[in-house]
Amino acid sequence: MQENKPILIVGLGNPGSEYTNTRHNVGFMAVDVLVGGDASWKTEKNALTTRGEISGHSVIFVKPQTYMNDSGRAVLALMTFYKIPLENLIVIHDDMDLPNGKIREKVGGGSAGHNGIKSIDAAVGNEYKRIRIGIGHPRDYNLPMDPSDWVLGRFTPEQLSEIQKTISKIVVL
Repeated sequence: MQENKPILIVGLGNPGSEYTNTRHNVGFMAVDVLVGGDASWKTEKNALTTRGEISGHSVIFVKPQTYMNDSGRAVLALMTFYKIPLENLIVIHDDMDLPNGKIREKVGGGSAGHNGIKSIDAAVGNEYKRIRIGIGHPRDYNLPMDPSDWVLGRFTPEQLSEIQKTISKIVVL
């Protein structure tokens, strides 16, 4: 991590109230928790952004407003504008391959079919930190459901409670 540059923490999700508390929006939910309740968001470069500090590091929190499949456009624009190196990018997103509420971190790797990650990888490369939050898979619940319907669906109250507990434990730095 380059100490003299801000850290870009991007939570992936879809804009609009119809996507609030959907599984695909756990990245937005995580960023909201990291920022706290008194954030002042502004729109820039196809994203909502706000500034803060974590452990003495300057941080720009981001919620792309381009929809999931085009997240890379907003991320690239912000990284270019603020001259943020790839090593200072952290992306928080949902992962169907992890049980609901589990967290995994890694740097680099493939997209595992996640369209938001595919978009960011295509725009800026893939050697950045990812924090994956498990949302489970419909087969975990014996549901004959298309995965795209699953990620755009809302959590049950129990699942949401588990996700909220998980998000409150995220340490980004």
